[in-house]
Amino acid sequence: MHLIDAGVLITANAQYYPVDRVPEFWDWLLHQAEQGRVKVPLEIYEEIKDGPEEEGKDLLYDWVTSDEVKQNLLLDEEVDPDLVARIVAEGYAADLTDSEIEQIGRDPFLVAYAAQDTRNRTVVTTEISKPKKQRQNRKLPNVCDDFGVRWIDTFTFARELNFSTSWRR
Repeated sequence: MHLIDAGVLITANAQYYPVDRVPEFWDWLLHQAEQGRVKVPLEIYEEIKDGPEEEGKDLLYDWVTSDEVKQNLLLDEEVDPDLVARIVAEGYAADLTDSEIEQIGRDPFLVAYAAQDTRNRTVVTTEISKPKKQRQNRKLPNVCDDFGVRWIDTFTFARELNFSTSWRR
């Protein structure tokens, strides 16, 4: 199962697969979610849904909040809070300030969901590995590496699950 980071959907819509220009990508993504191959944990879903202020809501917001997408895309399980705490402490730092915790956002939840089943789960992210970064500046790929979680970028994800604009044929 591929667990999608918020940045994947936000960047796809903003830069290369706009919801209104490449609807095939979004239909394909929903199909993958229906098949159980793609999911978004609740904490990450909320990051996407809560995105910009009301006047900035866009087509991605409309797509992600539709009943069909929400029902199929959301990962229907809870994360182990002790595992999230361990990921924060060991993956970032044990003594993070409130400001630093705010900066890392909900990434530890994504890693924790994937770490609960490392053999069958992969994190999909737009972040790039930067091993020298410390504390709240650590990147998702490096924290995934620390916990034995496989991660890939958006384009590897699209190739692995065989996306094409003619995927229905």
